[in-house]
Amino acid sequence: MTRDQFFATLAPHAIRARLEGSPLFVSVRLAQNLLETGGVIHPWNNLGGIKVGSGKPNEWWDGSSVKKGTWEVINGQRVDTTANFRAYKSVYHFYKDQDLLFQIPRYARVRTSKSPEEQCVALQLCGYATDPAYPGKLMSIIRQYNLIRYDEEAKKTMEDIKKLQQEVEALRKEVSSMSNQIGALLGAHAMDEVPIWARAAVDAAIAAGVVDTPHGGSLDFYRILTVMHRKGLF
Repeated sequence: MTRDQFFATLAPHAIRARLEGSPLFVSVRLAQNLLETGGVIHPWNNLGGIKVGSGKPNEWWDGSSVKKGTWEVINGQRVDTTANFRAYKSVYHFYKDQDLLFQIPRYARVRTSKSPEEQCVALQLCGYATDPAYPGKLMSIIRQYNLIRYDEEAKKTMEDIKKLQQEVEALRKEVSSMSNQIGALLGAHAMDEVPIWARAAVDAAIAAGVVDTPHGGSLDFYRILTVMHRKGLF
């Protein structure tokens, strides 16, 4: 899989997560995915190196895991080790579980970052990675592959959705207004009492089963009934 194919495969899922409220910029997420996986989407779909840790299964992670080799920077030194990493049913499941992780207080700076650059730094400062060069590596990937274009795509989609929601709300208000106007017109023409000159026609119409109630008709309605009665139609 080429780098372009890697990003093209993941971008729709990353954009979807962003539209659903993910705090991660799409560019940062995709850069992190490449850095953490080397450009390979493994069957366990863990694209961000999330370890099992003390976390409990949730709607996005069912508790599955794989044991893999990894490394950490401890006291300024690289230390090779192994760890249990979470395994996911899909890329989307991973993204949603990762977003749950970013909701804990520890990642407040990640959530409030105003730019990809700021967020890359926040990820390292909040302890997502121990590598001090982590922010620079992410930004290098973002620039090299112009991943900002996916942020722009997500932003435009959000703006289009917001505009559509505004249009729908405007239509709802218009429909509500029209319904009120129709109701007012109907109410204005409806009569609570049968005119004296139409009572015989109404009684005859009820007896013939033409109408089932004497009330609620308009003036024109009673005129029509009267004419029909006079012509002997019921």
